Amino acid sequence: MAASRRRSRRTAIAAAVAAVGLTVGLTTGCDAVNKALDCVQTAEAVADSVTDLQQAVENASNDPTQIDESIDSIGKNLDEIGDKTDNADLDKATEDMRKALIEVQTAVENGDETPDISGVTDAAGELTKVCSP
Repeated sequence: MAASRRRSRRTAIAAAVAAVGLTVGLTTGCDAVNKALDCVQTAEAVADSVTDLQQAVENASNDPTQIDESIDSIGKNLDEIGDKTDNADLDKATEDMRKALIEVQTAVENGDETPDISGVTDAAGELTKVCSP
């Protein structure tokens, strides 16, 4: 049930960002269209990544390696975003996400089996804000 809510939330975020981005693109030109496309890609990757990390933290008692695997996966998603975008605001928001992930990784390395991922979710929110007009 929780996974279904997360999937719905991810889809809603991506759809909202796409709608806002496309509307902005139609009214302000090519730069806005490029930003909208960057944002749609970012919103989808971030939503997937945050969901994966949340699930990994929830399941850490069953398999603590899931957190590390999830962080690695998010890192790869962020690399992919970086390869597809040239927007300075998105680059900064992506870097903030990386810093938040390092904090989670450090907590895990220090023995925290249920690290606080609020920094990651905050960074994801910032990525979404960058996509708003």
